[in-house]
Amino acid sequence: MHPKFPDWHDRIYRLYLELDAEIAGHQPRCEASGKCCRFREYGHTLFLSQLEAEVLLASAPPFSGPASADLCPYQKDNLCTAREPRPLGCRVYFCDPKYAGVGETITEKYLKKLKAIADEFNLGWEYAPLHKFLNEHLRVHELYPPQSREDPRIRLL
Repeated sequence: MHPKFPDWHDRIYRLYLELDAEIAGHQPRCEASGKCCRFREYGHTLFLSQLEAEVLLASAPPFSGPASADLCPYQKDNLCTAREPRPLGCRVYFCDPKYAGVGETITEKYLKKLKAIADEFNLGWEYAPLHKFLNEHLRVHELYPPQSREDPRIRLL
């Protein structure tokens, strides 16, 4: 266990290792080179649990905020700057047509495992879009001024 983080963080990382091995067994290919991180352009939303959000925020590099529903703030030059702590949704998603349906099945399996960790450690359960957790983190830590939340150009929640 890393002395800075709670025991359940290690459990999440072990779960990610198990998940990555299962996905590797299906040998999906990345066909779009980071387009999936540009959420609006790609037409989807990245959801994650508060457990995954906490692990991500504890280990990923700082991001400039506020976070938008349009894109992942951890993508720089089509590369993920938060590769190791990236959440389940990032790990399972591949646009490889041969992988269609597999990711959804794996997601359900590992969401159950994440919920079991939340229950075991009595952490509760929240599942929401990435930008919701990131902006909540910024507000709690006062990392951007309140007037930014009122800017109509910024889609926060």
